[in-house]
Amino acid sequence: MTSPIVVDEGRAGAATPLYLLAPGDPLPAGAEAMANIQQFEGAPDQVAYYDGGVLIGAGDGPDPLALGAAAMKLPQGDYRLASAPEGAREDLTVLGFALGAYRFHRYLPERGPAPTLIIDSEQLAEDANGKAAAMALTRDLINTPAEDMGPDALEAAVYRLGEEFGAEVSSVSGDDLVSGFPLVHAVGRAAAIPPRLMELRWSGGSAGSFTLIGKGVCFDSGGLNIKNGKGMALMKKDMGGAGTALGLAHLIMARKLPISFRMLIPAVENAVSGSSFRPGDVFTSRAGQTVEISNTDAEGRLILADAISYAAEEKPDRIMTLATLTGAARVALGPDLPPIYSTDEDFQRAICETGMEIGDPLWPMPFWDRYNTYLRSDIADVNHAASTPFAGSITAALFLKRFCADISFTHIDTFAWNASNLPGRPKGGEALTLRAIFTTLEREFSRQSQ
Repeated sequence: MTSPIVVDEGRAGAATPLYLLAPGDPLPAGAEAMANIQQFEGAPDQVAYYDGGVLIGAGDGPDPLALGAAAMKLPQGDYRLASAPEGAREDLTVLGFALGAYRFHRYLPERGPAPTLIIDSEQLAEDANGKAAAMALTRDLINTPAEDMGPDALEAAVYRLGEEFGAEVSSVSGDDLVSGFPLVHAVGRAAAIPPRLMELRWSGGSAGSFTLIGKGVCFDSGGLNIKNGKGMALMKKDMGGAGTALGLAHLIMARKLPISFRMLIPAVENAVSGSSFRPGDVFTSRAGQTVEISNTDAEGRLILADAISYAAEEKPDRIMTLATLTGAARVALGPDLPPIYSTDEDFQRAICETGMEIGDPLWPMPFWDRYNTYLRSDIADVNHAASTPFAGSITAALFLKRFCADISFTHIDTFAWNASNLPGRPKGGEALTLRAIFTTLEREFSRQSQ
């Protein structure tokens, strides 16, 4: 991806000016007639042209990533920001442009380079381009169909990331999973491409230890509890947790956070064949708990359970899971607002406050222990899916919590997808929560190092 934000004094003078305007903001001189003709009112995603430049709608608020509409709609060329609404943060405005410049061209002819924003701050350019590159990695992984993004391709992506930053990477696959990661094996054993678990280790310092786990279900047919066609339509994105984890790992290592960092990616395809796992089966997890299967379409929490148990064995300061886990989370909060669960209320609060501040929102949800009764089994330690449709996202989170021992545990149930085009957020795979998590970690460890 070519850097969309450039510092180049020689090009700035000839760059087309962009005017980012909220409703009611005064228009630049000479723009009134064309704004009226194009019905420009400052609404988000509005773009209007006039002889002196381009008007971009910021919306009420304004949307911190509103300038992303310019990068998504304008032709190739150099642009500069001539004005922005009062109170708009320059770093987020520039980042919005960088995120809007993303293009997924793997299966289409190139439309030519995206537009370029010329600014005068090296620091802002480096920050925006770095975050955009990390999020582009996530978007590319999620947007790639399962035919080209199976467990083997996801494994290759982890190895490439490790090589880029000098991290140690290892993997366990196929029948070698049976003894150490039996739930990962059970979910993925029916697929033509064997399941696997990848592990990346990197150390940037001793300020803390953080283990990140991403759900890598590269395609989810639902297994024997098979989804209908509509339900399967977007299931290439069921590895969105893993994709987001890779993007976050990229940023952590690129920015050299002073921590001991570990990433685990259990990768499977939940397929249908004679060797599919079945409703009613009972498996013994890595942690030794017996797990009854009630629905093979609730497979993500199974592969995460073994990974969480493995992570907890090293007793890191914090474990976090990222997963496209439940439709219940979407029913409750919609596609843009992932729920976050945490045994560390201060950490949960910090991420939520940071997310709201920078336009990457999350919403706090509880580990409501009383709902553990919904996971009771008559023949095993636990049933992996609830016996009731109530509180589906909470019960999934409670199931995961069983495997983290006494380690600080945070779980985010992400959609990992933009259902429509929004400024800086093109339709398709999305690294929801990546910026909120990273910024929270960066602030935490910056304080500790002072």
